[in-house]
Amino acid sequence: MMVTLTAFADEISPDLDEQLATLASENIRYIELRGVWGTNVARLTDEELDGIESTLAERGFRLSCVGSPIGKIGISDDFESHLSEFERVVKVAKRFEAHHIRIFSFFIPEGEDPLQYRDEVMSRLKRLVAIAEHHNVVLLHENEKHIYGDTAERCLDIMESCASPHLRMTFDPANFVQCGVRPYTTAYPLLAPYIEYIHIKDARLADGQVVPAGQGDGEVAPFLERMHAAGYDGFLSIEPHLASAGTFSGFSGPELFKVASRALKTILADISMPWR
Repeated sequence: MMVTLTAFADEISPDLDEQLATLASENIRYIELRGVWGTNVARLTDEELDGIESTLAERGFRLSCVGSPIGKIGISDDFESHLSEFERVVKVAKRFEAHHIRIFSFFIPEGEDPLQYRDEVMSRLKRLVAIAEHHNVVLLHENEKHIYGDTAERCLDIMESCASPHLRMTFDPANFVQCGVRPYTTAYPLLAPYIEYIHIKDARLADGQVVPAGQGDGEVAPFLERMHAAGYDGFLSIEPHLASAGTFSGFSGPELFKVASRALKTILADISMPWR
């Protein structure tokens, strides 16, 4: 039983060739596709997707997940046009035989009570889940700061209220830290049954700064050790954010990406968690 390493390759470079060369140097053969050539996955043309597909096949890479921007709009923003974007993302996932699509649960207006928007959040998510069920793909809700599902309790609310095998959790330790939540101590006990995918980045509680895995307050080692003991054999997706972090992407560059990759591998060796 072993986990599989994957990564947000656009954190390495906008250029696909440089992305793949760096991943290959780290013995990583999967990508969580978020963007190439500075273009988000939801807006890549058919011709661009043709090029990506042939290049990945030639160099022995596959997709672990489509790192979509779905749900990263304001809760009061137009949802119908966003659904069209989601349909495009689903087509990309099916084309690349990626079973998973990362989503979010909508930005809440600053300073307002998220519970005020709960009904609308759930209504929108249920529509997304229904489409996922129809196309036999699994949506992975990521706990992201400033969205409805940023705390462990509201993530649990989503999982229970939109109950479906086609909706599961992407567990991101750094994002929990940036919301003042202890990932392993507080979030894991609530969300363990729903975790199907893991993002690897860490952060400090004091200032929210993202750091390599094991160097912050993300409790990455004990969390992964517990997941290993529970039989987790899914993906660990490296999302370093070591140079910059924006609303829709982050950047690290090739060298800092290697720092993040090797920090994770050190943890995996320390806890005897095999990877490929």
